[in-house]
Amino acid sequence: MRVPLTVADFLDRAAQVFADTTATVDEPDQPAPPVPTTTYAAFADRVRAWQAGLDALGVGEGERVAVVSPNSARLLELLHAAPASGRVCVPVNFRLKSDEVSYIVEHSGASVLFVDPGLDLPGVTAPHRFTLGDESDALLRFDTEPRPWSSPDEDATATLNYTSGTTARPKGVRMTHRNIWLNAVTFALHARAWERDVYLHVLPMFHCNGWGMPYGLAGLGVPQVVLRKVDGTEILRRVRDHGVTLMCGAPAVWNAVLDAARSWEGEVPGRGRVRVVCAGAPPPSRTIARVGDELGWEFLQLYGLTETSPLLTFNRTRPGDDDLPADERARKLSRAGAPGIGVRLRIAEDGEVLARGNHVMAGYWRNEEATDEAVADGWFHTGDGGSLDDEGFLTISDRKKDVIITGGENVSSIEVEDALFTHPAVAEAAVIGVPHEKWGETIKALVVPAAGASVTEAELIAHCKARLAGFKAPTSVEFRDAIPRTATGKVQKFRLREPYWAEREGDAK
Repeated sequence: MRVPLTVADFLDRAAQVFADTTATVDEPDQPAPPVPTTTYAAFADRVRAWQAGLDALGVGEGERVAVVSPNSARLLELLHAAPASGRVCVPVNFRLKSDEVSYIVEHSGASVLFVDPGLDLPGVTAPHRFTLGDESDALLRFDTEPRPWSSPDEDATATLNYTSGTTARPKGVRMTHRNIWLNAVTFALHARAWERDVYLHVLPMFHCNGWGMPYGLAGLGVPQVVLRKVDGTEILRRVRDHGVTLMCGAPAVWNAVLDAARSWEGEVPGRGRVRVVCAGAPPPSRTIARVGDELGWEFLQLYGLTETSPLLTFNRTRPGDDDLPADERARKLSRAGAPGIGVRLRIAEDGEVLARGNHVMAGYWRNEEATDEAVADGWFHTGDGGSLDDEGFLTISDRKKDVIITGGENVSSIEVEDALFTHPAVAEAAVIGVPHEKWGETIKALVVPAAGASVTEAELIAHCKARLAGFKAPTSVEFRDAIPRTATGKVQKFRLREPYWAEREGDAK
């Protein structure tokens, strides 16, 4: 008999096989009371209590449950509780401003909203809104078994993950149970996760469900340690105190750890034991080499998008490369990687990376036009430019969609330009990503002032910060007399970026 693949499979196994194994270690310093360190049996009890509480609220199958929170044990519980009971979890970027969160909550049609007590989100409403912690915990029904999910379907939507694209409005990516299940298993396999690992949640859990790690690792009974805020010293401390062996994050995270290691007293913890998986932006080969040389940690890289659950490629030093010089190994690791198991890649005539596989989303929520544009002729169009070498490894060369990835966060250049254009002193603006040692990329605004107007760099940055999440604001502004355009009036941003990226390549040589 064929059994549907659902996210409930992972926690069901954990509760049965690893009942007495530590499941979560919550962040001790947070506005909400931390969830006590739990076993997988206790974790499963709390997940069922969430489900029973949603039952009592009258939240039916298919309804959306939104949660806005930094990493926390409660967010981890809801990532299991909502989809495993037939609802849809909507994890929202906690760095967004109120109007941005309001759009996602309204667009998703969420009937329940949970908000971390450390966040100020005035005006964000839903039929049921709760503060995570004492207020939300009052919903938990430990004395009531949740209703059984009547018709499990692996093609049902499990989560809606909103992603910034090339437009000002984010799109809701429909991840099915099958998408998440296969990504979680494939990712765990490529990362060689096993029962004796200890995982540290450095990567924000709202990012594509923590890349599926909360699920895959639960199925293996792996203890999961929560980190609310990225801090290099705190990461080192948790590696030491909890025996962490596996982490995921953007290049900026590993740069922060490298900086912290310089002043760390004694030997860096985890040497020869820790594996770090990097994605979000192509890291410089120098960063890769330093992770191995200075920390003694193994560096792995993946490439993917929210729309692909996210795993498309994975890169890890192969046994045959062990004897290569360190700089050559680092260069090879700087590639996006080879296709993950079950993934098919090809390069279109215009250089765009196209993908096919079971990880590709079911579509965009309430946006058939964008879905048809993204998934055409049976292939998902990533919007990224790249190439495949003779070994089948992918290298990303540019982003056709002009999305800027800074510190692992996707930022729409058009959205930033819209904010700049609301300033009366701005006549023209083009926003691009330029290299940054710590963040991978940072946001630069090229601005043509309005005739007779006077404005400073600091004023424009402050203007954007008042209208956008802080990470979306430009970090520098360059004033120009004109912004070059094509004969049809289009701005070719790849040409605007070229001088800055060519300068970095020249420095690397």
